[in-house]
Amino acid sequence: MSENAINVVNVSKKFRLYHEKRTSIFEALSSNIHQKSYYETLQVLKNISFNVKKGETFGIVGRNGSGKSTLLRILSKIYQPDTGTIETIGSVVPLLALGLGFHPDLTAITNIYQSSILLGISKKQILEKTDDIIKFAELEKFADTKIKNFSSGMAMRLAFACAVQVDPAVLLLDEVVAVGDINFQKKCELVMKDFKKRGKSIILVSHNPSNIIDLCDRAMFLKEGSIEIIGKPTEVIDSYRNYMDLLKE
Repeated sequence: MSENAINVVNVSKKFRLYHEKRTSIFEALSSNIHQKSYYETLQVLKNISFNVKKGETFGIVGRNGSGKSTLLRILSKIYQPDTGTIETIGSVVPLLALGLGFHPDLTAITNIYQSSILLGISKKQILEKTDDIIKFAELEKFADTKIKNFSSGMAMRLAFACAVQVDPAVLLLDEVVAVGDINFQKKCELVMKDFKKRGKSIILVSHNPSNIIDLCDRAMFLKEGSIEIIGKPTEVIDSYRNYMDLLKE
């Protein structure tokens, strides 16, 4: 049996960036005749290879646009890679955006039912866990409030509470630890440490160096879509800081 929860081998991903919209057949034909391209190809990830062990918390850092969020979306199967392979062992639950999967016109309770079903929880389990989810998210007074009236922090607290109740094998977190007040952040950190003790794996994307150093076993610095370094969190953060300092000069 593999000791890894995730294996990523030579993954690449590119997107087309469209610069202007062709509004007529004449414009499209004219562009082709004059060989003008109305889009450019953006290579977001370039031959990414790494693994995450079972029970390991793996951090990812990099400046905006370096490919961090795209990589998490590939790991969660929202995107498909252009090349390369990804192997995941067990269930993978992503928290990649504020309130991802929530319907703004539904209440917190209704969204718990809806999102939990999508994550594979039975109706009986949802009923048993609903009170715990609301309590963990510290939303007891807002259980019957529509999500569109939530702050972004409230929505993410609810999303995090739903995800951890699913008890996945792998949890993908994009800046989630930063939501809420200090007490809620500490609660999140305790949950992550409990996941680790039970052999669960976590991939954490964060711009906060302290989160990477305090919570992660290893880390990776993504630089312009390529891996700059994988290693101890302190070494990776030092490399990232040096790079950011050079950009300021």
